[in-house]
Parts: sequence; structure tokens; C-alpha cells
Amino acid sequence: MDSIKDGIKKENDKKVKDTDKAKRDGEIDAALRKVAFGFSLEEVTEEYGVEDGELKLVKRRETRKDVAPDLKAVKMLLDGGADLSTMSDEELEREKQRLLKLLKENDT
Repeated sequence: MDSIKDGIKKENDKKVKDTDKAKRDGEIDAALRKVAFGFSLEEVTEEYGVEDGELKLVKRRETRKDVAPDLKAVKMLLDGGADLSTMSDEELEREKQRLLKLLKENDT
């Protein structure tokens, strides 16, 4: 009886792991697309000071930052999400240098 329960538990654990992996893959894909297309973010900085023994808001600054599209992310999307974990250190360094060269060419 215990072996049947163990088998069912293992099967359920595998389904949960597969679901979690699919969810993570979806989140990674969404993050990769966001970086590939560029995005904007808003940042709020608040400074507080002590007045009459209480914390009071002294300064509040809201800034908006635009993050440019990333060519490396675009390339990964076009290549079908290349798996960088299989690349050697030398291959990663060559890819890094190639992409830096592309970025410099696009800036000029």
C-alpha cells in the first residue's frame, strides 16, 4: 500500500515540478522580450528628516528611465532562446566581444 502511495506522490511531485518549470520558462521569456524591446521604469526616491522628534518627508524625487532595447536579448529571441549554459568560457567571451562591437557600431 505504501509503495502505491509513494508512486502517486512521486507522480504528483513530477507534475508540480513540470508546472513550476513551465511557469518559470514563461516568466523568463516575458523578461527576455521586455529587455529585447526596451522598456521604461519609474523610480521614486524619498528623503526623510527628523523634525520635532518625528520623521517628516523632506524631499521626494520621481524619475523616469528609458532602457534601450538590448541586442543580445534580440539575438536570443531570434535564435530561439539560445542556451548560454552550454557555451564554454571562451565562446561566451567571443560572443560578448562580438555583441560589444555591434553595440559600438550601432551607436555611431
